[in-house]
Amino acid sequence: MTTFEELLHRNLLGVFNERDEARRLPVLAELYAPDARFSDHDGVAVGPAAINDKIRELHDRTPGFVFVPGAFHEVQDLATVEWSYGPAGADPVVRGTDVALIRDGRIAALYVYLR
Repeated sequence: MTTFEELLHRNLLGVFNERDEARRLPVLAELYAPDARFSDHDGVAVGPAAINDKIRELHDRTPGFVFVPGAFHEVQDLATVEWSYGPAGADPVVRGTDVALIRDGRIAALYVYLR
């Protein structure tokens, strides 16, 4: 069984860091519930296809950027992972925290806070 920490790290590194859509889509479909909600400062996306669209838009705006995971916390069905994002090998441009609601071993909702 996948731990919440493994789930959120796979999401950050195998979904949000993955620029190859053919590799990203199966992982996204595995990790997210079919009706998952993704919420950030730009709005809400519902379902893996809409979440993938947001990731594609992010990659288009930030070529060469990578996510680096930080501290992880969990309680009950909620988990958080802090992260930084910026050009590979350089100081991060932004830092944030993902807050995930986990249902049946999958991400049911993901809220992104920027710091």
